[in-house]
Amino acid sequence: MPTTDSATETEQVWMVERTFSADSPHILVIVYATPDGERYLQKERAYNRFGGSAPEVTAAIEVGPDDLVPVDDAERRARYAAEADRMMDRHDPDDPV
Repeated sequence: MPTTDSATETEQVWMVERTFSADSPHILVIVYATPDGERYLQKERAYNRFGGSAPEVTAAIEVGPDDLVPVDDAERRARYAAEADRMMDRHDPDDPV
């Protein structure tokens, strides 16, 4: 459900996938999706596996609708929706995961 934040419409998306980049193992790839699995946002963050702290990842974030990309694959949509549902059941949006 979209929310209004300082006159800018945003949408809450939930973390549905977290992996390391195949090309650069120090890049953490995080995918957030809408609760219905229809749209997603992919973020990449640098991560030093040999020291330092991991980048903070929360269960959900607020993003602008224009930042979301449609999920074309029906199987992936269903997986994202199921994972978003699981995250909503187990975590508050600001919980680190």
